[in-house]
Amino acid sequence: MLEAAFPAGVQPPADWDADDIAALRERFWIATSIHRNPHNYAYYGDQQGRFFGLMRHADDSAELRLRPSGQGVRELHAFNGIHGALGPAQPETRVFEPRERPWYQLGLQAASNTWSPIYIDFRSQELVTTFVRRVSVGDAPATGVVATDLPLQRISEFLQQLELTPNALAMVVEPDGQIIGMSAGEPVQRDASGQYTRVHAERAGNALAADAFRSVRAFIGKDSEPRTAAFRNEQGQTIQVGYTHLRDEAGLNWWVVVAVPRADFMGDIERSAWRSLVLSLLAALAAIGVGWVVLRVVGRMLGQFIESAQLVGEGRPSPPLPVSRQDELGVLARSLSDMQVKLQTDTLTGLLNRDTFMRGLKDRFQRHASGSHPQPFAVLFIDINRFKAINDTLGHAVGDAVIREMAERLRTHVRMQDRVGRYAGDEFVVLLDQIRDPADAETVRHNLEQLLRQPLQSVLLLDPALAAMGATVGAGVCPTDATEIGDLLTFADGDMYRRKPGAAAGDSSG
Repeated sequence: MLEAAFPAGVQPPADWDADDIAALRERFWIATSIHRNPHNYAYYGDQQGRFFGLMRHADDSAELRLRPSGQGVRELHAFNGIHGALGPAQPETRVFEPRERPWYQLGLQAASNTWSPIYIDFRSQELVTTFVRRVSVGDAPATGVVATDLPLQRISEFLQQLELTPNALAMVVEPDGQIIGMSAGEPVQRDASGQYTRVHAERAGNALAADAFRSVRAFIGKDSEPRTAAFRNEQGQTIQVGYTHLRDEAGLNWWVVVAVPRADFMGDIERSAWRSLVLSLLAALAAIGVGWVVLRVVGRMLGQFIESAQLVGEGRPSPPLPVSRQDELGVLARSLSDMQVKLQTDTLTGLLNRDTFMRGLKDRFQRHASGSHPQPFAVLFIDINRFKAINDTLGHAVGDAVIREMAERLRTHVRMQDRVGRYAGDEFVVLLDQIRDPADAETVRHNLEQLLRQPLQSVLLLDPALAAMGATVGAGVCPTDATEIGDLLTFADGDMYRRKPGAAAGDSSG
């Protein structure tokens, strides 16, 4: 949009006469037609304090905001159509000095297109962020800044339309906790002096917002992968929370956080369970013999549902449920199965996600330490060779296809009792649940490495050399190599890097 308003190499207006303003008006009309929702406002300020802005209200109606002399207040002109006649000038009541605005100062300093810090708009008193670029010709100093606004009120409006559970909350925040939008409440409020101020997640008057932000604050800036977690609030309720990072090359740096009390979704399970139980009891009263059989069947299913719900909440796999049933119990079974898949699997590969794998590994350590399952076990750490070269030369879509293909090979070549997960990026982990000795782990490690070296079908036609790059597999055995989770992962990771092609020469390109 900014390129359409001020194409590279176009001279900025010199005299700000009628011809200059007509040229600006035509370009800015075209620019605001590209993505009119939400980018319906484009503007330009220069070093002399002059200002030109075009606000689109609808397809044909718009408003021109002018300060051609660089002094005094702006004049507003309503008009219709790209070349429509300007309406009478309506002077603003307050002086708008573009050179004092944060977006202008940021644009002069930024070397490329940049998002401004979020601020409260001069006119609407709502949150806005601005996309800015300095205007200059060749190596000459900047003459001004061109910009477009992104009104952030639409984020709150969108979140408030989401079909969340009654006590759930969704919000978008900056890393420091300042709210950008939320499903319950407003991100801007008036202070005691009547001034509009931004709202912090911990001071929004919403306990769930404060608790959810505190629970994810430790991960902000350290991990950009989508994650889920759980915590207990002061009332002892378990809260499920999910979060992900939104960022781009222009400096966008937002976090999306969703918090749902576990009681919200467990409530439906309990209501369905009680409804089924009541129906069973009525049947028993009508026909004791048949009712007793039905009660036993339904009771057994309800026990399965309760056990499954508990296991899902703990991130562990549940036993098979009767998803093929066409009654209410079948609906409940399918809902629980879907919930388990969403909470426990990686969306790209369908493997276990990192959180679920780590819970399974922790459980295996506990069973080993307690003596209930004392046999040795192993962790394999897998990293795709030269994966960065694939992303750089063939693109991220091919990179995703490679990750999926590698994941499928791993999934189909381990035992039923073993667990395979995506650890991060192009890294995978395998838990060999039971082995006889370290030699067993080495055999599996070697066989998987040979399997992963077979040419990748997703790359073969595009770059045969990269198709045969394979992956490197490292192994760590408990209790031979380590007896703690972190130590075993570190050992397997180190073993993998020692085996990497070129590791002896210090090549860490992965």
